[in-house]
Amino acid sequence: TSSCYSRHGHLLLSLSVFHLVNRIVTPFSKLIFRVWSHQTLKSDILLGMATLEVSETLKANDMKISEVVQTLQLSADRDQTDVVGDLSVCLDGMQVDPEMFASAAEANTQSESALCDVIHSVICIDLWEQRVDQNGRLYFVDHVEKRTAWERPEPLPSGWERRVDPMGRVYFVDHITRTTTWQRPTMETVRNYEQWQHQRNQLQGAMQQFNQRFIFGVNGVTTENKQFDPLGPLPHGWEKRTDSNGRVYFVQHTTRTTQWEDPRTQGLLNEKPLPEGWEMRFTVDGIPYFVDHNRRATTYIDPRTGKSSLENGPQITYVRDFKAKVQYFRFWCQQLSMPQHIKITVTRKTLFEDSFQQIMSFNAQDLRRRLWIIFPGEEGLDYGGVAREWFFLLSHEVLNPMYCLFEYAGKDNYCLQINPASNINPDHLKYFKFIGRFIAMALFHGKFIDTGFSLPFYKRMLNKPWALKDLESIDPEFYNSLIWIKENDIEECGLEMYFSVDKEILGEITTHELKPDGGEVLVTEENKEEYIRLVAEWRLSRGVEEQTQAFFEGFNEVLPQQYLQYFDAKELEVMLCGMQEIDLADWQRNTIYRHYARSSKQVLWFWQLIKEMDNEKRMRLLQFVTGTCRLPVGGFADLLGSNGPQKFCIEKVGKENWLPRSHTCFNRLDLPPYKSYEQLKEKLMFAIEETEGFGQE
Repeated sequence: TSSCYSRHGHLLLSLSVFHLVNRIVTPFSKLIFRVWSHQTLKSDILLGMATLEVSETLKANDMKISEVVQTLQLSADRDQTDVVGDLSVCLDGMQVDPEMFASAAEANTQSESALCDVIHSVICIDLWEQRVDQNGRLYFVDHVEKRTAWERPEPLPSGWERRVDPMGRVYFVDHITRTTTWQRPTMETVRNYEQWQHQRNQLQGAMQQFNQRFIFGVNGVTTENKQFDPLGPLPHGWEKRTDSNGRVYFVQHTTRTTQWEDPRTQGLLNEKPLPEGWEMRFTVDGIPYFVDHNRRATTYIDPRTGKSSLENGPQITYVRDFKAKVQYFRFWCQQLSMPQHIKITVTRKTLFEDSFQQIMSFNAQDLRRRLWIIFPGEEGLDYGGVAREWFFLLSHEVLNPMYCLFEYAGKDNYCLQINPASNINPDHLKYFKFIGRFIAMALFHGKFIDTGFSLPFYKRMLNKPWALKDLESIDPEFYNSLIWIKENDIEECGLEMYFSVDKEILGEITTHELKPDGGEVLVTEENKEEYIRLVAEWRLSRGVEEQTQAFFEGFNEVLPQQYLQYFDAKELEVMLCGMQEIDLADWQRNTIYRHYARSSKQVLWFWQLIKEMDNEKRMRLLQFVTGTCRLPVGGFADLLGSNGPQKFCIEKVGKENWLPRSHTCFNRLDLPPYKSYEQLKEKLMFAIEETEGFGQE
């Protein structure tokens, strides 16, 4: 029997060493652990007891135990009906003769079985208490970590141990993977980590698919459109070429020299920037004109000088041209680019830490130079492919739950958002600044990342306001509750709500007031619109402003946010994650219908329209219905909704004069019963082209 004592109200970790050489162990042997509270002025109190079935542990480990961690339920009574905590026991050095053990089991007697070496038992305790507050609400107190929670704390998963470092900080050890983390593990976080590891094992196949992403063109190669070049024609005597490795270079035939830099960008680095909201574009003849996004107008007059690039030239119609925006963005990135290159040497095993140390050691402007990524021991030159792989691998590593920096936006939503518990990692703000630099580098150098962010985060990157509908993509239950409040009379229902909310981070419950003295302000029919707005903003930000500021501090050092002002959130996602070639046959094969049949004329018209669309239009439709331009590795068959796997769905809803609506949490398109193909095309194209963010239901 082992005992672990608590002195002066503090539970102590105890190391007990059992010298059990040549002791008798039978198939019915047990180890009973009792945990006592020992105080100097009171008699000892038995906090709980736990039983370890030795034979079962031996059988599960092939009659030999080496650093095996068992988590037992600590019960207040012998029949184990009142569980008060968990007891983690680490066993090491136990060996048993399998033949003698088996014969003892068959004989159903207590025959001897040789037990050699020493059993080392390291005992760790999770202990909580159930209480009731003054309002009659049940809550739980964790006496070890000194925190409270509304729900009964989960025990540590099997194989985990709680420890304290020399500075008094609590951390957790996973004896199975031999890793540590600051965040208290739960069954959900362990599942997320296993999912992340599974994704890592599939990286090779995923990398092949990742290399096929593009913005325009096919198979990851940007199509050179000679009819449209924002920089205009090359100067006389110059020619643009591509070498065998796909790198673009320029030939000066007059002097018979070559260079990497575009001659059209030389001497323009000090050009005065355009006013806010203005953009410069080029006609097919290379003549510059200017777009005023503030008034949605175009002109040949340069707003900086007042001079016209073409006297009495015709005005150009304002259109939403994503391709032109990308070309213009790339033009300004060339203006900001620095000569020469920088070398970044990283190992695959310690990719995250190596990248962090090197990226943060550079001056931010040096990160605008051409990248030269080196994996030691892997011969080869980086002409773009190695850098592309580095961005892919590192963006996946950022998701590692052990860093506690980002989390999935929802249970089945694999977009990323900042983890409000990231401050458990002592260096989390430095890491967020590093990730800000990394994301800016991806945009600046035209490289894609593997894992995208949530829609509200993209809007934050663009300094655009959030909408209530944005909440549905990350927390549909919370969104539906606010819609219910909006559509119902809360005073008739007797709901007693105040301008304050409870939040729980790592089990610690705190109250956040939505406005000054909000805890004393009752929500009524008159002020509920304000309440809905404030609580939605709180849920979307979730108290991560400090982390967000660190992210944008690093981001703006490399690429100022104003360079993204012409994009919307969906376009920014395509810029950062790229888009895949959408397989129409795969789409049709994995689509379900409600109140429509495959042979319905509206369904046939829908697929006819999709067939006529180019890949960009298909991508925007996919964003409109699912909320993202990215498809899972398995294509449409693996689409996820808010409740798990959810195929693309077309449902018959509404009247013919309605616009189509989307439900991104269910990957569902509400398609009204239009009377003609032309009407369906007009309504659907208007919906996907003119809808900003998630304005549609």
